Amino acid sequence: FLFVMNYLSIMTDEQVLIMYSGHPLGLFPTRVDRSPLVVITNGLITITNAARKKFGTNDLRGKIFVSSGLGGMSGAQPKACQLLGCIGVIAEVSEEAAKKRYDQGWCQELIYDLNQLIARIRECREKKLATSIGFVGNVVDVWEHLANEKETLVDLGSDQTSCHDPYQGGYYPVQLSYDEAQQCMKNDSTKFKELVHESIKRQIAAIDKLYERGMYFFDYGNAFLLTAKHAGAPVGGDDGDRSIRFKYPSYVQDIMGDIFSLGFGPFRWVCTSGLATPNNVLEQYNNNLKWIQEAENAKLVVGSQARILDSDQMGRINIGLAFNQAVRTGRLKGPIILSRDHHDVSGMDSPFRETANIEDGSAFCADMSVQNAIGDSFRGATWVALHNGGGIGWGEVMNGGFGMFLDGSIKADDNIRHMLYWDVINGVSRRSWSDNRNARQTVERAMAN
Repeated sequence: FLFVMNYLSIMTDEQVLIMYSGHPLGLFPTRVDRSPLVVITNGLITITNAARKKFGTNDLRGKIFVSSGLGGMSGAQPKACQLLGCIGVIAEVSEEAAKKRYDQGWCQELIYDLNQLIARIRECREKKLATSIGFVGNVVDVWEHLANEKETLVDLGSDQTSCHDPYQGGYYPVQLSYDEAQQCMKNDSTKFKELVHESIKRQIAAIDKLYERGMYFFDYGNAFLLTAKHAGAPVGGDDGDRSIRFKYPSYVQDIMGDIFSLGFGPFRWVCTSGLATPNNVLEQYNNNLKWIQEAENAKLVVGSQARILDSDQMGRINIGLAFNQAVRTGRLKGPIILSRDHHDVSGMDSPFRETANIEDGSAFCADMSVQNAIGDSFRGATWVALHNGGGIGWGEVMNGGFGMFLDGSIKADDNIRHMLYWDVINGVSRRSWSDNRNARQTVERAMAN
């Protein structure tokens, strides 16, 4: 109450007071002509940095990363391994999906035999070759085979099966072939669920063995450990059904959380002309430089002429203004649409992923994503969206996004400065309230500017 009264007593006509569940977030710049004075939400519930954390280096040559999934989202894993210079081993039960990624060039090799896979891992590690290997088969077989090897042949591990929906095709049990699993899922859902639980417990057992030998494992935020807990696997999270403290950390708790706290996240732009577009904080900009230099050669465009870049608040604003200027002068042949991933600094509340490293007790609150959509809507977004369930499961996440149309106008410049500022500082401020040092320093820099 005293915080609120203090903010109300000092706020100006050019500020808006943002109220989260239980406390005010703060005073933020706003647009005098078109915004409310107060916005209130209440009671809303919802690989390179891994190398730095584990090995103290950016050099991943000779390091082996094992995971699963070559689908629409998980299919980015082998390409990331290739760009980072490590050896990526990604298992996929669907031969069709694996071949698609191979044909697209996102996966450099396909292997069907486990013994051949192990031999290839050894060869690549010895020669420090950068490659992405798609194993057509079940990842549980891969984990168990690696666990039974005398030497440790994996440095980093994760999982990107769709465990937010494990009983409807998101997770395929190792006991059945791909086709058998399809039939069992359709004809005997109870049996299928039992097999999923048995399979995931075997997977955890193999991962545990490798972890004890030095492998670093992290949850990708796909509800893998949550599903393992429901299956009865010993993964922790035992201090209540809604616990987010598992034996292994989520990658937001251990890796991405600090990056979000710096204000960096996946920022997108799309060329509406359909023509191709040229392709701590210093480390993030160095990552971006490598990404920009190598993106064109990586053949990453699958659909529209779109690009994505991890950038912070000032970076996004400057990029947006530069794009709008290029449209205004005719350097770009058509308008630009700005957007971002929902997996971002402010756009998603989920205690099992994006807000897993917020430790002030508010990890289960969904104010941030809702406030983001509301705030974007009166600061210049062309459209906003608010969703539930993205990537983690219904009732486990609230997420939202926006689109901003840049037509070269001065008004669009104003929209860029106001909306992109809020779209980042909202999430950084929430993390600052939870006493995150990176977030507090980022807020201080933003206030100074």
